[in-house]
Amino acid sequence: MLSTDEPAAPQAPRRSRRWLRWLAIGVSSVLVIAAGIAYWALDRFVLDDVQISDVAAFEAQAREAASSNSSSTVATSLVSAPAPINPVVVDTSAPEVSLGPVEPEITKSSYRSAAMSIEIEQVVNGSGADQLVYFVADVRLTDPTTLRGGFANNEFGENIIENTSDIAKRNGAVFAINGDYYGFRNTGIVIRNGVLFRDEPARTGMALYTDGRAEIYDETTTSGDELIAAGVWNTFSFGPPLVDDGVAVPGIDQIEIDTNFGNHSIQGSHPRTGLGVIEPGHFVFVAVDGRSPGYSRGMTLPELADLFVSLGATEAYNLDGGGSTTMWFNDRLINNPRGKGQERGTSDALYLAEAATTE
Repeated sequence: MLSTDEPAAPQAPRRSRRWLRWLAIGVSSVLVIAAGIAYWALDRFVLDDVQISDVAAFEAQAREAASSNSSSTVATSLVSAPAPINPVVVDTSAPEVSLGPVEPEITKSSYRSAAMSIEIEQVVNGSGADQLVYFVADVRLTDPTTLRGGFANNEFGENIIENTSDIAKRNGAVFAINGDYYGFRNTGIVIRNGVLFRDEPARTGMALYTDGRAEIYDETTTSGDELIAAGVWNTFSFGPPLVDDGVAVPGIDQIEIDTNFGNHSIQGSHPRTGLGVIEPGHFVFVAVDGRSPGYSRGMTLPELADLFVSLGATEAYNLDGGGSTTMWFNDRLINNPRGKGQERGTSDALYLAEAATTE
């Protein structure tokens, strides 16, 4: 009698089943790692991390505490501020020196008042693919603390951005440039308007003092508290330094300012923003357009350093550049970012405002 049962199907080799299992585990691991990297990238470069939600109020509290006890360390914090604040108290007893009329005199490229004078010049060199366009603002201040730092959205933290022009308008500014994009990183010494916001020494910075002096310094050899005690009003942590003691810094065409992803090197010809000090109270700001064939090729770092030397700067420092490079004056954009006439959001700006309109 013949059996009607179907013949048994051959079993898959045990080795094949084991290979499939390991493949599934491998794919799952890759997906988990990819998800982790994606979250890290979003958290590091995209998602806002607000550490101080109202910078203006935070500074006001710091100054109020300083006025009642100028020798004490202020530990007031808003929304978990990460570092103690030591505000500097500016000596206002010295007689004021007037630069110009009480009522400001304003033209398309200049501003003159009792507190400040601003002269802006556009320079065009070369032609065709080698054409270079940049803007120089020569600034003199009766009080060097008129040069102030403003944060995007009036907040402090990481990945918080706003156009330089909007930061300027909110602070009643006459003139502004983009800052050092402190919010792209979580290191560096960040002092703005005499208040310490971050104290994580990492690189070579620039310090501006309340008396108008400038200093190129190694962050890793000091601290924010020491700088505040010495009278530092603003610091910048980007770089590299361009001019020190009147001489262009050698080797800057080999420097990497950061080793993090997306900002590994700043070599080549690019849009640039720089700040120089000629003498106490006498500043020079430069905005270089670039990455715009036929309009402006941009500058290399050695070219920018040589430019500051030619302008008479004794100290000069490279700020954030590229699409962030912005010079704003009297309610209009002066330069042409990326040849598109459109700003790119940044975390901070430097601005000049008459005392009555400053936040």
